[in-house]
Amino acid sequence: MGPLVYVIAIMGCGEGDQACREVQVAQPRFASQAACAAATADVLARYTDLAYPSVVAQCRRDGVRPAVLRGSDVLLPQPNLGRPMRYAASGRVHG
Repeated sequence: MGPLVYVIAIMGCGEGDQACREVQVAQPRFASQAACAAATADVLARYTDLAYPSVVAQCRRDGVRPAVLRGSDVLLPQPNLGRPMRYAASGRVHG
């Protein structure tokens, strides 16, 4: 058995309970799960033009079928509650 290699699977997800689809396996390959996880955000940032409501990255061993992920399972970004909320001014803008 050869060394374990990890890849980042790019998944396109719809809304609701429909399963996400593996769109592409990104390059490069990684020697560890930790290295794969550390690169996920940077790799995912390259996939902004896919026609899905949500696009996620999933680290997995190369050659292993990805775990079933549904659109309703995807965690969407939450507002940063550590800073004050900014609101648009009501009324007319003068300029």
